[in-house]
Order: sequence, then structure tokens, then C-alpha cells
Amino acid sequence: MKRAFILLLVSGLFSCATKKEIIYFQDADQLNDTAIQKAFEPIVEPNDILHISISHYNDDLVRPFNKEPLSQGNATSENLALQGYLVNPEGTINFPVLGGLEVGGKTRSEIEQMLSSRLKDYVSEAVVDVRILNFKITVLGGVNKPGVYTIRNERITLPEALGMAGDLTADGDRNNIKVLREQDGKRIVKQIDITSTEFYETPFFFLKQNDVIYVEPSLRGVKKSGFIPDIPALLSLVTVVLSAVIIITR
Repeated sequence: MKRAFILLLVSGLFSCATKKEIIYFQDADQLNDTAIQKAFEPIVEPNDILHISISHYNDDLVRPFNKEPLSQGNATSENLALQGYLVNPEGTINFPVLGGLEVGGKTRSEIEQMLSSRLKDYVSEAVVDVRILNFKITVLGGVNKPGVYTIRNERITLPEALGMAGDLTADGDRNNIKVLREQDGKRIVKQIDITSTEFYETPFFFLKQNDVIYVEPSLRGVKKSGFIPDIPALLSLVTVVLSAVIIITR
């Protein structure tokens, strides 16, 4: 009985999460005075939906380059997407008057500059605005609010995404957060340890459209799900059985 009690006590101590396993950004002091990347812009990819508006002080001059605006009652997210320009697998869109335009692999500002240059042959001083309508990310696993999130400003970091999803649960593994990404026709998986700030200097600090973030369960979370036995509970059961056996055999 004494041995069983000692085993139970020791296993309980070892099963508890340590402070080092829980705290985020444990080397945050290294970020002091580091430069902030301000010029991040997402790259337009096939299957993105672009909203492109051309404005001018004379609306009649730019009307041929704009789609008919939606009425206020029909301005839903689905209808807005239908009003956009779908980037085809070759990375091009079919734009009024100008025809086929190569937009894949370019940033929004690069597309705006290209359109401004092309429009000069038809109208001067036109203002071009480009937005990605379907910029979304998916957060799964050990978070409090898993789901698909639409990002309006097209700029989001991994910590911001986890915050939108309600932060990690107590059973989410801080050392094993996976970012799944499609890039250049290939799938990329990156493992992130959020207890460290090393990922701040990687291409996975800023998220791209359609990224999937998956927080794996910690060992404690796996044990709770029943995939492997909970050692303290198992030892507790053994202790009860041994006690019953001793009482019966006396």
C-alpha cells in the first residue's frame, strides 16, 4: 500500500504541466529594439477573388471599368464575392476594356500600379483600389473557438489568429502548433513553438490567405481523450483493487 501510494504521488507530480510548458514568448527580451516588418502584403494567388474599383472625379469616365454596384440590400459577402474577379489557375483575370491581366504572384499595390499605368491610355488621374475578398484562415485543434475566420485587412499574424480563436485551451500543446500552407503549387507544413519568439523571424509569423493553423493536444489532452491511459487514474484504480484484495484475504 505504501509503495502504491508513493507511485501515485510521484506520477501525479510528473503529470502536472510545468510553467515552462505553459508560458508564451519566454525569450521575449530578445525582441527588444528589433525592427518591425511594416511592408508585408499578401501575394495574389489562383482562386483568389479580387475586388477592384476605379474612381475618378468624373464618374462617367471610369464607368466602363467598374462593375455595377450592388444595392444596399444585396451587399452580402456572397454577392460581393460574385462581384469580384476570380483569379484563374494561370494567374490572370479578365478585366473590362483592358482584357486579360496577369495578377498572380503580385501584391495588391503592384496590381494597383499596373492598372493605373494601363488606364492612362483611357483616363488620367484615376484612383485604383484592390482588395482580396476571400482572405480567410482556419484555426483547428486545441483552441477555444475553432473555425474559419475572414480577415478584412489582409494582414494577420499567428498570435493574432490564435487570439481570434479564443487562445489555446489548457490542453493545447504550446510547443507544437502546425501551420499548413499552399505555396507555389506545393503544400508546406511548419511546426511552431509559441513558447519561443524564433518564429517572429520566419515567413510564418504573418499568415497567408487559406492558411490552416492546427494546435495539437498536449500529452495531458491526449490522456483525457482516452487514447492512452491516464497514469494517475490507473494507479488510483490499482490501489483500490489492492485494498479490496487485502481486506478480502484477511
